[in-house]
Amino acid sequence: MKALAIMGSPRSKMNTDLLLDTVIEGLHTKGVEVEKIELRKLSMRFCIACDYCAKAGLCVMKDDMAELYHKFDQADIVVIGSPLYFNSVSSITKIMVDRCQAFWSSKYILQQSSIDRNKKRNGLFICTAGSQMDEKGFLGATVVMDLFFRAINTNYKYNLLVDHTDDEFVGNRKQLLEEAFALGRNLTQF
Repeated sequence: MKALAIMGSPRSKMNTDLLLDTVIEGLHTKGVEVEKIELRKLSMRFCIACDYCAKAGLCVMKDDMAELYHKFDQADIVVIGSPLYFNSVSSITKIMVDRCQAFWSSKYILQQSSIDRNKKRNGLFICTAGSQMDEKGFLGATVVMDLFFRAINTNYKYNLLVDHTDDEFVGNRKQLLEEAFALGRNLTQF
């Protein structure tokens, strides 16, 4: 089983990254091969709405996103981690999401999916917020992720939504780390 863990925070070794690594530890205990990708290290241009993907089923841009398309197709599990910025995902995460328009176009416009629609995949979204949030505080991000997981034919199985990280570092929250670890293990259940 293969998992793709996408780190959409520009800051390494902080809250989002630590939670993602803890989920990865849980996946490893189930024998899952995990590839972690830090979006901040990739060269990805933003979608320019040229509509090429609606004609060809793939993106016209030649950058690091081309390899991600293949990795999404091969993955059995997809984990996305992003901090909450203005009630949505980070800009680097949103660039990746927008570029998955190529999958959507190939499936729904061309009726020739460029991602295996028969492959079963499970997905988890990790999102961290510095301030305290009410129950609707993460809604902008979870709506984006719902559409993203649909585009990549992935069962959006879990959220790990964590607030108040400006005052409480996740590394000091034992119960939260245990939950992240358990979610990693549970993602292997189809």
